Amino acid sequence: MLNFNGWKIGFIITVCLLGIIYALPNFFNFQRDGKQSFLPGKTINLGLDLQGGSYLLLEADIDTVLNERLESVNEDVLKSFKEYEIVLLDKNLSDKKLAIEFESNLLVDKAMKVLRQSLGSDFKISSNNSNKILIEYSELATKKIIDLTIEQAIEIVRKRIDETGTKEPLIQRQGTQRILIQLPGIDDPERIKSLLGKTAKLTFQLVDTNSNAVEVKSSGRVPPGTKLMQSYSYSDQYFVVKRRVMVSGEMLTDARSSFDQNGMPSVSFSLTPEGGKRFGRVTARNIGNPFAIILDGKVVSAPTIQSQIFSSGQITGRFSVTETKDLALLLRAGALPAPLTVMEERSVGPGLGKDSVESGKLASIIGMFLVVLFMLLTYGLFGVFANIALFINITLILSLLSILQATLTLPGIAGIVLTMGMAVDANVLIFERIREELRGGRSLLSSVESGYKRAIGTIIDASLTTLIAAGCLYGLGSGPIKGFAVTLSIGILTSMFTAIMVTRMFVVVYLRRRKPSKLII
Repeated sequence: MLNFNGWKIGFIITVCLLGIIYALPNFFNFQRDGKQSFLPGKTINLGLDLQGGSYLLLEADIDTVLNERLESVNEDVLKSFKEYEIVLLDKNLSDKKLAIEFESNLLVDKAMKVLRQSLGSDFKISSNNSNKILIEYSELATKKIIDLTIEQAIEIVRKRIDETGTKEPLIQRQGTQRILIQLPGIDDPERIKSLLGKTAKLTFQLVDTNSNAVEVKSSGRVPPGTKLMQSYSYSDQYFVVKRRVMVSGEMLTDARSSFDQNGMPSVSFSLTPEGGKRFGRVTARNIGNPFAIILDGKVVSAPTIQSQIFSSGQITGRFSVTETKDLALLLRAGALPAPLTVMEERSVGPGLGKDSVESGKLASIIGMFLVVLFMLLTYGLFGVFANIALFINITLILSLLSILQATLTLPGIAGIVLTMGMAVDANVLIFERIREELRGGRSLLSSVESGYKRAIGTIIDASLTTLIAAGCLYGLGSGPIKGFAVTLSIGILTSMFTAIMVTRMFVVVYLRRRKPSKLII
């Protein structure tokens, strides 16, 4: 244990120097005139509780998703019935169930066979002993739809938030159909809520020129194959729009804020090759007819098609420049698979975050001072070695957190403070073991050798058990708990390095150079 080769000393010094270099940007700014110097520039990101920001808990409207999917199933059902010449009396879609009514039980039996053959195992098809059939998703299929919807929603939410320039947002699933979002340092939470609250489902559909929207609204009778839709900008204006979607927002490749020929804010968009072909076919066949641009179920505008249009176009309306930028952002990120509702919202002011940082600093300084004082009073010169290793340990923790771009929260600071005590704990085990060997009458070198050999097993066992506990906290916890687990795990690993390697290097160099006849510890 006391044989320390030159390459080991070189390795330890190199690691310590790298740790100092990567930790320095957290205390000093090495950028000049906006240019990065040759030194690393990554710093630890502060969490929501340290720099302020917004906390949002969103819930996805899964019922709407299931009803929309059943709406598309409805079209397949009608095709199957038409193929087998099955006539139905009525159909109704509500509460995640599609109800189909027939004239007789004979038709019900025939329809059940056709439905089981065409729909497959994802659907639960039942009859309530009347002339009705109920179609709904099975439990397994519903779970798959929910999982896929939440995954897609998280991805799109992440794209939308990333485009606003928010640094290190925390976006994760919570429960079955909820999404937790933490936005550190955000200064405009209302804009973020507005962006996340819009589904941004864009469609292009033809306007039914044979129907009068005012008459349809007053009578409440919507012609078959059409929908009555409100204007996006004027609450008292309505359009009768054909149900068939000619081009959808999924075919967009890009969307940018721009200005139209009248100098008014608008959104320019580009389509995929497939979307461009479809757009070209539709516009060529419907020159002179109004073409509705629909966003989240409201008609943004319904310009008359003047000529054939292929791969690009403009969305105009009563927009401000900021609204066109946000709309372009939403269209680039894609439509949410389900509407999101804000269930909980909390804001942390930067003043409160600053107080938390100051409190964390004070706790760390007090903890370090007490640990340093205890080691000096208890172990003398060996306590000095342990204290130097403690400072190196904290430097390595900060450097690793900077390299990993980890987000530091209040529990994370608690993990660092706890690590300070655990860092010297390994040294305490070694030093106490050396004391016992000296009391037993062993020689100085033999006592140090035996102390390190016998204590190292205990140190490794204790560190591994703590690492297992930290792993469980990270795997089962969320948010701040994970932050605590990360800093604790890094602290344990760096503590083992500094206790087993750094402190031992100091002890070995001291014994070789000074060759003391008596060891005071």
